[in-house]
Amino acid sequence: MHHSLRMQQHIRNFCIIAHIDHGKSTLADRLLELTGTIDKRQLKEQTLDTMELEQERGITIKLQPARMRHTVDGQVYTLNLIDTPGHVDFSYEVSRSLAAVEGCLLLVDATQGVQAQTLANLYLAMDYGLEVIPVLNKIDLPAADVEARGTELMQLIGCKREEILAVSGKTGEGVPALLDAIVAHIPVPKGDSNAPTRALIFDSLYDDYQGVIAYVRVVDGALKTRDALHFMATGADGMVTELGHLLPSRAEDADLSTGQIGYVVTGLKELSSCHVGDTVTIAGSVAKALPGYRVVVPMVFAGIFPKDGGDAEELREAMERLMLSDASISVEPERSAALGVGFRCGLLGMLHLEIVQERLKRESGVEVVVTTPSVAYRVRKTNGTEMRVTSPQDLPDPSHIESIFEPWVRTDIVVPSVYVGAVMSLVQDRGGLYKTTEYLDAKRALLHYELPLSAVIVDFHDALKTVTSGYGSLNYELLDEREASIVRLDILVAEDPVEALATFVYRDKAHQVGKRIVHALMEEIPRQQFVVKIQAAVGGKIVAGDKLSALRKDVTAKLYGGDVTRKRKLLEKQKKGKKRMAAMGHGRVEIPSKAYLRVLKQG
Repeated sequence: MHHSLRMQQHIRNFCIIAHIDHGKSTLADRLLELTGTIDKRQLKEQTLDTMELEQERGITIKLQPARMRHTVDGQVYTLNLIDTPGHVDFSYEVSRSLAAVEGCLLLVDATQGVQAQTLANLYLAMDYGLEVIPVLNKIDLPAADVEARGTELMQLIGCKREEILAVSGKTGEGVPALLDAIVAHIPVPKGDSNAPTRALIFDSLYDDYQGVIAYVRVVDGALKTRDALHFMATGADGMVTELGHLLPSRAEDADLSTGQIGYVVTGLKELSSCHVGDTVTIAGSVAKALPGYRVVVPMVFAGIFPKDGGDAEELREAMERLMLSDASISVEPERSAALGVGFRCGLLGMLHLEIVQERLKRESGVEVVVTTPSVAYRVRKTNGTEMRVTSPQDLPDPSHIESIFEPWVRTDIVVPSVYVGAVMSLVQDRGGLYKTTEYLDAKRALLHYELPLSAVIVDFHDALKTVTSGYGSLNYELLDEREASIVRLDILVAEDPVEALATFVYRDKAHQVGKRIVHALMEEIPRQQFVVKIQAAVGGKIVAGDKLSALRKDVTAKLYGGDVTRKRKLLEKQKKGKKRMAAMGHGRVEIPSKAYLRVLKQG
């Protein structure tokens, strides 16, 4: 066993924490190239970002681990890099990646400084007790201010000036020193190679041929081919048909020893039985599950419908394919009078929603319509039972509701100091509560707020970018649930309620929102032969309304001269006819789909 312990001494596991566009993928490419893991010829830009979509948006969604070898003083070290998603929606995945490593590189763009998401992930890494190596990137750019950014980092993590490494992912300058620092500073993986096997799943993917593949960090013991597997959280059982490490491409091994990071082909057929954060062990073992696992709960709900009503079947197949590779999305069928047959999807956040929409289009060629997202409300009824409501149609009658609770989030916003006032009034508008302000340096402030999730999801990010000229960045995490006075706003057209247009609103905002929707419908609904009332109501009480005036045919056109009573007689006759028509067919109003879309999509 002495041999495996010696091997364990020479393993270093680390990840890179950085904001979108701070050059993480480019630096990872340099590391792979300098350690000779990948030939320069094979290197395409951003090797670790496997999904086409990631390369385009420049954001990392899926983690793609890579194993490198680096020699210091004649001793070969194994460096396992795993990537962390930088975006707020994926914070649980970030926490699992951090639990799988001992150290992280905090990568900061020397031209921009720290952003809100990076801070959130940095604090997370510190909570996990990781060794943080501060790195300033893009020093080849003329705008790089290594001095100022260095000072900022020293304040943030309390490091010394000489501990900060300056590199350029593009030119490779400073990268060899970075590799040495990884070996010198990042701790040896803990774990007992003689204990029962435990491995942490930090990512999983679905392969059409091999089924579910888990990316794992072996914490104790070892995994070998043909081992019978047991997944502790889901209770699923599998069998190792192949395992190995990633260079990012797969390289097969006979076993994965304590402290190593690699992939395991599990023999499972469903992604849902292999959760991120679960502990995998060998069947029949007495191991205890690793801490920190939790089921990811969707936060944001939106309807997804085919743009062209007839593609319902195509959309269903596309959704099934998507669910194979994305376990965090929840889907149930939904029917809408306006948009046909589609799905109500639960997602982690707005970025997740955008990615799902893009992937449906890319991978399956399906164009979709997405309705305005809502959150899940917890409703306590007067009879003492509770229910979760994600769509306005499911809200019980107001007389049966005792109270409604909505999710709140803790929000950190990083902005240049000059915009602090503008951000404060924006958050106040959205019903947020101010907590504290910290100044990162003379020019930048970090504001802490508490906000209702519903205020953040629709267009808060865009509004923040607008009031801060694009410089603000935000990060949010779930805090708790608080009581809210939420009501269902019904829209009546010609005195008939239109189901698909009902929305959740705060009671005190009902008039404003109602007015806006009525106004939108006034513009989109074609005029009828009779007067059409368009109204917004809360629990039967009208809060906003307007009348769409009737089309009028000129029945007096054929009259010429003569007594004015003839003209009056014809107009009276027309009026009677219209009255009869309205009485018989009030509400035979076809609402064009353009009108639905305008209302459903407006935040």
